Amino acid sequence: MPDIVLAIKIDVDTDRGTHIGVPRLVHLLDEFGIRGSFYFSLGPDNTGRALRRIFRPGFLGKVRRTSVISTYGWRTLLNGVLWPGPRVARRNREILRMTRAHEHEVGIHCYDHIRWQDGLRGMRVGEVRREFARARAEFEWAFEEPARAAAAAGWQANADSLTVYDEAGLLYGSDARGTAPFFPSVAGQTFRTLQIPTTLPTLDELMGRPDYPDDRLIDHYLSLLRRNEPNVLTVHAEIEGMVKYDWFREFLARAVSMGMRFVTLGEVARNALQAPAAIPVCELVTAEIDGRSGTLAVQGSVLAQTAQAGG
Repeated sequence: MPDIVLAIKIDVDTDRGTHIGVPRLVHLLDEFGIRGSFYFSLGPDNTGRALRRIFRPGFLGKVRRTSVISTYGWRTLLNGVLWPGPRVARRNREILRMTRAHEHEVGIHCYDHIRWQDGLRGMRVGEVRREFARARAEFEWAFEEPARAAAAAGWQANADSLTVYDEAGLLYGSDARGTAPFFPSVAGQTFRTLQIPTTLPTLDELMGRPDYPDDRLIDHYLSLLRRNEPNVLTVHAEIEGMVKYDWFREFLARAVSMGMRFVTLGEVARNALQAPAAIPVCELVTAEIDGRSGTLAVQGSVLAQTAQAGG
């Protein structure tokens, strides 16, 4: 399977995921000689405020399927409700720096995960700019260098967030679900920051469903991998780094034994940008994804096959 390329994208949503899941994933990836791409939530962990999603279609089903209490723990599920959410970067700076020291890629997931995931659509561009500026400031405090990449919380993106990415001069964003790298366009405006979408379903979208039994999940994932183009798998520090750690270790062992080639999202971006004329401009649309509640940013139809992105 040497012609199959896979990027492991790790979203770190919570304080607990940072101080427990991240070190486990760093050492697991090191064990297999894989460089991952880690995206950190950097401000307050207000996970408890996600309970407001209770009336969203599909949310309670996901809660039951993914064993939310055992995954996140009661303390995390009450962060931002019964007590102030802990500031993740400030409490876990050494873990963040350790991740980079082990030669894994690091980037921004968000400042406040719940605020971005649930509130982006209601923000004005100035609010989006301030929220992302807070994340950039925390990243620079933690790593003593500016962030070059971001992967939005909850795959939430719109014209305002893409504008802010362009202003920040990022190498790429990974905010959407889709099939291949693209320049995003919204309402006729094309943005110059490359998007590298997640191409595979996430484990929490499949786990606990009778049509995807645990003993067949690895085979299912392997069957989805495409040849001769990058596959992007998003994992979570709180899931694959904790409650599904053994499953993820077995998946990586299978993939490595097949000769799969692993890359970071940064490598995917730099490789794509060597030939910008081959990168399509695609609509960034909002749509539902099977197994996930709410709507996400999704790669839409191709508008142009051109290098003239930006505007």
